[in-house]
Amino acid sequence: MTGLPPGTTVVFRDIQAGDVIPPMTIDVTATRIVAGAIATRDFMPVHHDRAYANAQGAPDIFMNILSDTGYCSRFLTDWAGPEAMIRRLSIKLGVPLFPDTELTYCGAVTSTREEDGVGYVEVELRATTGLGDHVTGVATLSLPLGDPPNPSRTGKD
Repeated sequence: MTGLPPGTTVVFRDIQAGDVIPPMTIDVTATRIVAGAIATRDFMPVHHDRAYANAQGAPDIFMNILSDTGYCSRFLTDWAGPEAMIRRLSIKLGVPLFPDTELTYCGAVTSTREEDGVGYVEVELRATTGLGDHVTGVATLSLPLGDPPNPSRTGKD
């Protein structure tokens, strides 16, 4: 599945298991890490004070999980569009995310189902750096169903 124009929502009837979500890459800077910690009100010094992080055994400050959750959500909604809703997001942290790192998100649809007029899509996702997997997870999104198939367009009765 390729990316759609901004502001366009993926419709359920166009999705199938195995569809790949276009990757998203973020250049992680110290400013981005600190801003995320401040925005999520996570004042733990390992997210903004290099000397403190070093004293705890880390080579530098590192991203907090609330920021990671936000970036995972952004990855999903940038793909799915404004009418999609994240119903469930479960992530697991792997290697730490330090400044001056490129973080790349990728994912794929693992299953789809329709219940009570709502289309649900299950997605596996991963965000990696040169050190390995930073985040792995699964998500459930609801999507608009889209127009029913039109036999005159498909040539089927």
